[in-house]
Amino acid sequence: MGDMTQLQHLSEGIIDLDEFEDLFRTFDHSAWRLESRRRFASDEATDTYSQFVETGTVDWDREDPYCELIRSQTTQGKRVERVRIVDQPPTTGQLYLLNNAKRNSGLGEDIRNLWRADAERLRLPAEDFWLFDSRLVAKLRFDDEDHLMDVELITESAEIARYSAIRKVAWHHALPFEEFAVMLSDSE
Repeated sequence: MGDMTQLQHLSEGIIDLDEFEDLFRTFDHSAWRLESRRRFASDEATDTYSQFVETGTVDWDREDPYCELIRSQTTQGKRVERVRIVDQPPTTGQLYLLNNAKRNSGLGEDIRNLWRADAERLRLPAEDFWLFDSRLVAKLRFDDEDHLMDVELITESAEIARYSAIRKVAWHHALPFEEFAVMLSDSE
């Protein structure tokens, strides 16, 4: 079964994190994310987060399974992109992710940033989701402590059109992470 067929056979509902990870193996041409959270509990539990808090930088492992997966997809010509919403001033978690963008960009991912005030002015939703191949949304669901619980799949045409419109607006107004990082360091 080809990648496109695999995504078409997915139906709406809640999936677990293993099934969510499989979406990154089976998408056909694009995986796009809107990331609006101020923090992720999973990041804060890592050694790299502790290293970042202590030193302001991280020695990123570029050979971990996520890196290998994203690199394998982007070398096939598939697009992996995201827009991160950032507070002013950024939270520690957002600064950590800005540092991580250096690694992810080296894998072929295109990461851009948008100030939260601009996102609110543009009426972007305060939700985290991935849009795969412009036909499947994976809406990430978090608990009150910022732990990712599960993922809601959305395949309904009107909702896909709404999320695609969100992508278009966010992408148009967001800055590439390198440009954003320079702007941020100039303001400190």
